[in-house]
Amino acid sequence: MYQHINQNNILATEQYGFRNNSSTEKASFKLINEILLALNNKLTVGGIFCELEKAFDSVNHDILLSECEFYGFKGKTNALLRSYLSYRYQRVLINNSSSNNTTFLEWGKIKYSVPQGSILGPLFLLLCINDLLNIIADPLKLVLFADDTSTIITNPSPSEFKEGIRNIIDDINDWIRSNSLSLNFDETYFVQLRCKNRYETNLKISCGSKLIKETKNTQFLGLNIDSSLKTILSK
Repeated sequence: MYQHINQNNILATEQYGFRNNSSTEKASFKLINEILLALNNKLTVGGIFCELEKAFDSVNHDILLSECEFYGFKGKTNALLRSYLSYRYQRVLINNSSSNNTTFLEWGKIKYSVPQGSILGPLFLLLCINDLLNIIADPLKLVLFADDTSTIITNPSPSEFKEGIRNIIDDINDWIRSNSLSLNFDETYFVQLRCKNRYETNLKISCGSKLIKETKNTQFLGLNIDSSLKTILSK
């Protein structure tokens, strides 16, 4: 599978997670470099730092197999992958310590998630989120590390900048929901990135009924990034 993916350049170059010759350092350099280039060009710059809710546990098997077929894993190969994912069951054990009674709930068929600890699990996740790039267009820049999604928005016009942010967060959330995933709003942040002497845009960004938290600093792959880039520190 990896040979087929590499030969056909299937995975987006913006994806840095679970890949050979890639690292958090390369992803961080890409992100910071895009921000600095935009600031040097006197653009209004913002970053949306998204996190998916339990991404590995939420992968829909039917969607995953459809993505695998789209990327060339068809026929017997797709049937083998379906067999690998299917007929797995789980149940909950309730241990009542006060009465020393143990209760098992009924077995339930697993329709979501990739097998925990498997070699194929990370690759399945990458294939599932690979076409997220299709909704991103210039001047937006995307940096992915597995399910951590960071989008850099730039615009010379503050008013168009506001509208662009609202549109992209709606597009990202629509794509996530259409793929049976969900955005972790508690760990999703917006940061306006600016030079010390640049005007700060007053924004309130919502996605449906949820408000995206605006912050002066956030964590990105082990780095603490603040809004003026005065400090870029390891955790």
